Amino acid sequence: MRECVLEGQINGYEQNAGSCQNQKIHRHRHRIGHHHDNGGSSIDFYAVNSGIRHVDPVLKVVFSLLLLLFCLAADQPVISVIAIVTAASITVLAGKLPVDRYLSVLTIPLAFILMGSIAVAIDFSGNPVGDWNLFLHWGYLYVTKESLVHMVSLVLKAFGAVSAMFIMTLSTPSFELFSVLRKMHCPALLVELMHMIYRFIFILTTVQRNMRISAESRLGFCDFRTSCYSFGQIASNLFIVSLKKANAYYDAMEARCYDGEFLFLEEETKVPGELILGAVVYFAALTLIWWMLR
Repeated sequence: MRECVLEGQINGYEQNAGSCQNQKIHRHRHRIGHHHDNGGSSIDFYAVNSGIRHVDPVLKVVFSLLLLLFCLAADQPVISVIAIVTAASITVLAGKLPVDRYLSVLTIPLAFILMGSIAVAIDFSGNPVGDWNLFLHWGYLYVTKESLVHMVSLVLKAFGAVSAMFIMTLSTPSFELFSVLRKMHCPALLVELMHMIYRFIFILTTVQRNMRISAESRLGFCDFRTSCYSFGQIASNLFIVSLKKANAYYDAMEARCYDGEFLFLEEETKVPGELILGAVVYFAALTLIWWMLR
């Protein structure tokens, strides 16, 4: 009887330990899936874990840039919609990026595009003109059907161009992008400055987030006056910390034999012929559709 009780206790402890371990793994996966604080950005995290991560970066960059230029030059809503659908399909289906993550990444540029496009659609007049108007004390805000059509076309074109760029950024880590720039014979100083600025943005973002959490834990944002004071303190401290981080960043590079040039470990990749053929057929089909819509 005692052995049965001990065996039941041991089994219970093992089940509890396994349950705790599963919870830890689940929390770890949940944290990685939503957030990434190891000195980089979530975009870099998505790029490293993309399903098309090992495709030649030159091909991805060239395809994205060509699609962007085609979307802007064609100036056709149908072409823009095709570009948006193509970018989403490549990133979500081939890149295996969850749909909700992809939509969250697109939220910020989409908000800026909509705000800028609304300003294009709305105009001001002293008389009640336009298809729809709103009377204010100093005049009328009005909208016409032509301006709405122009706004929708502008939104689709801008969103298509942004989606084309996300094919590249969500599947290619930053160091590979800078490597492609070097292969395109961009000035070395420009590439290095881009890399340092890009990395330092996320370093400062992490520092600012930690400062804000520290201030919130001390009720630093309990009211408007305290919030303004805390914001000023964070801004001033962030400037001082940024100087210290810059010195530490440079010391780290010097300790690794920095001689004025960034060198990264690059993978040798071969471009499959079917990918090149598929890209050629895709842009040929886009050109045919554009020619038929003219």
